[in-house]
Amino acid sequence: MTVSIQTADFDLSAEVAALRAADPGVGAVATFVGCVRDRNDGSGVSAMELEHYPGMTETSIESMIEAARARFDIRGVRVIHRVGLLHPKDQIVLVAVTSSHRGTAFQACEFLMDYLKTQAPFWKKETTPEGARWVDARVSDDEAMARWQQAAPDQTAGAHR
Repeated sequence: MTVSIQTADFDLSAEVAALRAADPGVGAVATFVGCVRDRNDGSGVSAMELEHYPGMTETSIESMIEAARARFDIRGVRVIHRVGLLHPKDQIVLVAVTSSHRGTAFQACEFLMDYLKTQAPFWKKETTPEGARWVDARVSDDEAMARWQQAAPDQTAGAHR
């Protein structure tokens, strides 16, 4: 279970290969890669700057991973989140989850992304034609996270697929 906060880009194939390398019990890998869009809330976006509190951010994400481990039967997790100045099409975030079965991997990956979008201590500022603006969490992101708080943990999802 590893967390990296970095300015450098990442290689999806290399990250997944490293996550799988030492575990012959992996039967599924689910990944999510988030990218900078060129539009948001009806405006063009030419850049996005991400800030964080070093140390606090990693600890927060590690706690999210522990919550995922308690909830789902997962084997490994890799989270990379970029900070600094990014532009449209740049990769921002990687969440990769391994498990024995696909259902569990998909659910844990989605769970972690929902928490990253709403709970991780990152601050995002977009550059638009109208000027710079801070980006708040969307209502839909908060609703996605709330469903995990309401739903009972399902340790067996996908266990026989």
